[in-house]
Amino acid sequence: MMKKLLILIFIVLALPFQSEAQSRKYVSQFSHLQGYFNPSLTGYEGSMARGFVRNQWAGWEGTPKNYFISAELDFAELNDLDASELGKNAVGVNVMTDSYGAFRETDLILSYATRVQVSSNAYLRVGAGLNFNSVRLDGNNLTTEQANDPIVNKYLGNFANMTMVDFNLGIALTHNNYYLSYAVQNVNEGRINGGDVFMDKKPRIGIFQGGYRKEISETLSVAGNLMWRSQNNLPDNVEINAKAILMEKFWAGLGHRFSYANNFQLGFILEKLRVGYVYEMPISKSYLLPNSTHEFMVAFTIFSRDNPAWIW
Repeated sequence: MMKKLLILIFIVLALPFQSEAQSRKYVSQFSHLQGYFNPSLTGYEGSMARGFVRNQWAGWEGTPKNYFISAELDFAELNDLDASELGKNAVGVNVMTDSYGAFRETDLILSYATRVQVSSNAYLRVGAGLNFNSVRLDGNNLTTEQANDPIVNKYLGNFANMTMVDFNLGIALTHNNYYLSYAVQNVNEGRINGGDVFMDKKPRIGIFQGGYRKEISETLSVAGNLMWRSQNNLPDNVEINAKAILMEKFWAGLGHRFSYANNFQLGFILEKLRVGYVYEMPISKSYLLPNSTHEFMVAFTIFSRDNPAWIW
């Protein structure tokens, strides 16, 4: 028990705190949550509602847990038009809650995207998001080192709440078979804030996402995705995944987070619903807790689509 406690304390201390406190929200199924990471990809898959749960290092108390829900609306589909060809504007709302150690962080992002057609099958998209961020600090769960930090030690045994307002910007080139995108989150670095100010600012984050998919036969398609994230207080994060979509009914795939973890992916496709599951295992050299991580994702297509296997 003591050994487990020491390992957990090490992991919590490894999370960024001090003047730029913010955990990195890992999502192995990032290709299903494109609009959360980049506002220009809002409505890229049409009007949809999504839910997501990630239980990191299952079985350990205080380890990170993520909950996500979103809804995206492409205005063209309100008039029964094909959003991939005729739509120009989309809006979305995303809510992500992240619990890690003594902190509980909630992001509410309102996003807008517009696009112009640059070829018969390609579109240039730009988007912006307004990010309302709330962080709750439970002073009863601070580690010894955090309790000695002059910024937060006054909250030891108490609770503190801080709010921030910021902006996200993004641009993307999308095609029926590929997408390339780049976004910047926390453009203003959290300088608009209120409540109990126990952090100076939030790090600005650059995010590149790209993907390619191809139909091999009537019963088989393949897709591959990459995400690269960079911020000044953490090492770069690079993730890839590849999956096979079979008979437009289910998919199976593999993923890798460089220097951190491998994962297995499985999903099922119904008429207007898709459900995904990921089993993630840390690699030995990452020095993370040895326990596995579970992810569950569900996505609901609000309007009918000609192709039910709209999977990246």
